[in-house]
Amino acid sequence: MNKKYIPLAVNGGIGFGSWLKPKQLLVLGEYLEEDQEIELTTLQQLIVKVPEDELEEVKRKFEEEGLHYYKVGNYVKSLRTCNFCKGEEEEGMPVAKELNRRISGKEVPFTLRPAYTGCPIGCGEPLINDIGVMKKKEHYEIYIGGQSKGQNAQVGKLIADKLEPDKLYDIVDKILDIYYQNGRKREKFSRFINRYGLRILKKKFLIKIKNTP
Repeated sequence: MNKKYIPLAVNGGIGFGSWLKPKQLLVLGEYLEEDQEIELTTLQQLIVKVPEDELEEVKRKFEEEGLHYYKVGNYVKSLRTCNFCKGEEEEGMPVAKELNRRISGKEVPFTLRPAYTGCPIGCGEPLINDIGVMKKKEHYEIYIGGQSKGQNAQVGKLIADKLEPDKLYDIVDKILDIYYQNGRKREKFSRFINRYGLRILKKKFLIKIKNTP
């Protein structure tokens, strides 16, 4: 009987750069066949396939070594980040970690790529991803609808700024809910925004922010 394999997207979590430790690589190797290929994605992830009957054990081992794992498919991907070059608090790493915890793995009509950067230099490339968050001094901006590839490549549009962390989380959550409820099957997020209407979406959140005490 042929084994069934489950794909997992794996990385070292959100930290000062995209790093993996030797022990983490060894753990990955424990569950891979000798000739099995590992895909390195542009989203700072490794795609590995593990035996279904060992999945829970694999997850436990990954967690023990500090590896983070995510679903593969039409879900919100883990947050692409910058390297947090000036320190955890100054660059907003705790906010990036919390945002990632809240949104990664959410089901959506089509794979959605979020990105975060801790300053206006934008090393995390928030303006060319589906949802981008940029920290400016003590507050946050949200950009949506960016697209880095193809003839329709475009920069994301600013939808909200001067946000405190709680408002940032709330708006991103609601954007994803609207996409989940109104997006068509396999409709890219940028196409959904063009169809649904940026002005309608922005108006909703501007009203929400204005009425929030």
